[in-house]
Amino acid sequence: MSVIYRQYSGEGDLPYIMDLVQSELSEPYVIYTFRYFLHQWPHLSFLAYPSDPATSAPIGVIVCKQSMHRETANRGYIAMLSVSKNWRKRGIASTLVKNSLDAMKEDGVEEIVLETEYDNSAALSLYESLGFIREKRLYRFYLNGKDAFRLVLTVPPTYSDDGSGHNWIVL
Repeated sequence: MSVIYRQYSGEGDLPYIMDLVQSELSEPYVIYTFRYFLHQWPHLSFLAYPSDPATSAPIGVIVCKQSMHRETANRGYIAMLSVSKNWRKRGIASTLVKNSLDAMKEDGVEEIVLETEYDNSAALSLYESLGFIREKRLYRFYLNGKDAFRLVLTVPPTYSDDGSGHNWIVL
């Protein structure tokens, strides 16, 4: 069965997002946390559906934000990523992350960060395959007492100063 991806489209998506995140992630979030992210940065959050989104609940979601960090860096942040257990190992999480990364890059972020549980090997493998590196270990970061790794992806600046209309990435 194919998967369809779309941006967050409003308050009607919220109950589905909350159910999916609360059933799959260890950290408890209240409705205000979801609204904080989704109302300010709706274009950075995406949902995944099996084939027909009109007749089914989402099977995956990513919730993100973007802000200035220490008034020097335009930083993207992946707050929540969740895929239903029955739909894992199909590239859904990877596609959700790539969709959000692309949206954040269009907004000019210089780096993207996230935290994940230190022993979540699937999440660490996913993010590292997309270029994230482990920045530091955060001891007892989560309410359940678990440590986390903070991961960071540096986004190279793009330039278009040669008059060709092409964007060049400086490495």
